[in-house]
Amino acid sequence: MTATTVRRTTWSSAPTRRPSERAGSSHFFGRQGRSRTQRSVDKDETTDLIASNKVEGTAVYNRQGEKLGEVYNFMVGKRSGEVAYAIMSFGGFLGIGQKYHPLPWNALTYDTGKKGYVVDADKERLMGAPSYQAGEEPFSRPGYGQQVRDFWSSGLT
Repeated sequence: MTATTVRRTTWSSAPTRRPSERAGSSHFFGRQGRSRTQRSVDKDETTDLIASNKVEGTAVYNRQGEKLGEVYNFMVGKRSGEVAYAIMSFGGFLGIGQKYHPLPWNALTYDTGKKGYVVDADKERLMGAPSYQAGEEPFSRPGYGQQVRDFWSSGLT
């Protein structure tokens, strides 16, 4: 009996796929799949939803239109499933000296004209905000999340 035959006889439904194997993914273990443009079912943005890969790398501006940085990634509550923080990368050159600033998700608004997020803070306020460098894990420290929330709630309009 071949491995394929065993697989068909032992599984009653399709195997669980890894995220990279799901429909709409452009590759499966290094093989090219159908492109996203060939599949009308695939969407990574709707009126109310956006895929995480489209958020990461999006510019963050202040109200004056100055680019402050970009969304590096975001933190999602394990139990609530809600985005708690956008982690904005700021400064540095070629990744050296770059800082990461957690911004409460509700402090950001999306500006369709800028095609980026806007936060009500200037560079000076951002420099005083809680931040960390690559390799640090500040959210593992007790109270860090509260420190971030307190900082940003003290000056949001």
